[in-house]
Amino acid sequence: MINRDLVIVGGGSAGMSAALEAYSLGVKDILILEKNDYLGGILNQCIHNGFGLQEFKEELTGPEFMTRFSKAVNEKGIEYRLNTNVINISKDKVVSYSNSEEGFVEIKAKAIILTTGCYERNSGAIQIPGDRPSGVYTAGQAQLYLNIYGQLVGKRVFILGSGDIGLIMARRMTLEGAKVLGVAELNSYSAGLNRNIVQCLQDFDIPLYLSHTVKEIVGPKGHIEKIVLAKVDDHFNFIPGSEIEFEVDALLLSVGLVPNVDLISRLGIPFSKTRGAVVTEHMETEIEGLFTSGNVLHVHDLVDYVVSEAREAAKGAYLYLNNKLSHKGHMYKVSPKDGVNYVVPQKIYIDDAEDKLIFKFRVAHPFKDINLVISEGDRVIKKIYKPAIIPSEMEIVKLDKSLFNKENENIFVYVEERK
Repeated sequence: MINRDLVIVGGGSAGMSAALEAYSLGVKDILILEKNDYLGGILNQCIHNGFGLQEFKEELTGPEFMTRFSKAVNEKGIEYRLNTNVINISKDKVVSYSNSEEGFVEIKAKAIILTTGCYERNSGAIQIPGDRPSGVYTAGQAQLYLNIYGQLVGKRVFILGSGDIGLIMARRMTLEGAKVLGVAELNSYSAGLNRNIVQCLQDFDIPLYLSHTVKEIVGPKGHIEKIVLAKVDDHFNFIPGSEIEFEVDALLLSVGLVPNVDLISRLGIPFSKTRGAVVTEHMETEIEGLFTSGNVLHVHDLVDYVVSEAREAAKGAYLYLNNKLSHKGHMYKVSPKDGVNYVVPQKIYIDDAEDKLIFKFRVAHPFKDINLVISEGDRVIKKIYKPAIIPSEMEIVKLDKSLFNKENENIFVYVEERK
């Protein structure tokens, strides 16, 4: 069996940045395993700009952003395998993979970083009533066909879900000559970033139907012909008489992303509300030496945040490989409360932690004029005033660990109404 110090599963932005950070810290025996025939993951098909504002202080397209990392990986001689399917990861950190050149291979890794990203929920996941014709795509599939293969999936298009990929594809399809009839969102607020609402919908006069969803897909001849849109009430029940019909030749779904945790779902480790693994301050799972970061842990709205978090995992792997993670001492359980949907990390070994503790979280729904509160038990550590806050934008708070005095086992993150 082959032995390696660090195996990184996934060669997207998280995997490459984790590899580069680990290399800079002195870990040289690194292997990246990537299923595609190129590094960079989904960034290769994201030809719009807006990437790299925090990382490089300039606006880049996805391929430009990805190229900077892949170039650095090659310059440093970090080893990687393309067209490689990782079959299994065991509790004792044996990674099994296969490809056409090597066949079936098993590697005993001292440490593993999982950066396999996320996948889109499809029509089967949301079970839209009606026919099951062709012409129904996820927004990411439509993006791949258009930006990589040059194929426009439809000329009269409707988009269900206001996630960022769906909003971006509304603009992209319009620029390519398609008529985007509208975007529908089940909730009473958009799931996308405000800048994408403005730049992708409002700038092109594309209507946004809030509190609406597709009631029926019509396509009796095998290809989609029509959708029936309807308004929903506060309990997501259809409101009779609110139906609107649209003649379409394509329906794009932007209805959520799910962390791709298939490789570790059978290991018996705990998972959080994000559907990613429960992790410590160094992105380490319950299995010592197994780390995870990026969209496989929780879905990020900016790739710059993915890169930053992957570096945290790489630092954790470096410390683990050098026996500098004690996994002892005072441990906090970090939990969301009122108005907060989730928080990462979920556990903090305060003695192992860096000088700054980083909390990442999303609120459960839009708020105005509130305080974000982080407390140790009942003792308030920090209050942050927010005039407005929305679920689509991840919040990041960094606090000095000296503020925490080990007098309680719980850290809470919640929303407090201002008096």
